[in-house]
Amino acid sequence: MSENANLSRGEQVRSKVLHAAAKLFLEKGYTDSKMREISTLAGVNYGSMMFIFRSKEDILSELVGFVLEGQFEATTKMLQGKTDDKILFYAAETTLQLYLAESSEHMRELYSLSYSQQASSNIIYEKITLKLAEIFKEQFPNYTQGEFYEKELASAGIMRNYMTRPCGIYFTMDRKVRAFLENTFLLYEIPKKKIEEAIKFVEQFDWKSIADGVIKNMLTYLESKI
Repeated sequence: MSENANLSRGEQVRSKVLHAAAKLFLEKGYTDSKMREISTLAGVNYGSMMFIFRSKEDILSELVGFVLEGQFEATTKMLQGKTDDKILFYAAETTLQLYLAESSEHMRELYSLSYSQQASSNIIYEKITLKLAEIFKEQFPNYTQGEFYEKELASAGIMRNYMTRPCGIYFTMDRKVRAFLENTFLLYEIPKKKIEEAIKFVEQFDWKSIADGVIKNMLTYLESKI
């Protein structure tokens, strides 16, 4: 018997809904996707779906976790054998997030809403706080988890502002990445020389292809759970 055959009916409904919602959000946008459309595409009863997910916000919150894990996994895999510098890891992971948001207006909307809605933003803050404590412990050896959380609130505000502002002729993607890293690293008291090293480091990667891969892998993973 396959692994998926052992899933409970509730888990099957959850998996189908998450996969269908992710596809619709990417194709139509979050705002224009309706709950009944999601249940129809998922092939599940509307009432059964609403028993598990009471709103689109609930669905988005769960999807946020998959996207964040995809970012971390893609960055870890990409940097394996290249560097174990945690500052460079942070620069790479946040650059990937900026490229994910820039990949389409629908992705930009999803990220913007994720940072705005309480449930999904809480997931972001909690997961990123744990990463920050690991990455910047050397800079702030006496910091508590709560103090890293406060740092995340500040850096998340910077991230949201840069993600939601589309690139243009005077604000290229290269400029966006540089500006984000320069301003964010000031919060973490990173020396200017190290900031320049991080900016040079991230310039070597094909971020558009990596971002496309993260989205594709998320959809493939969600589909595999059906």
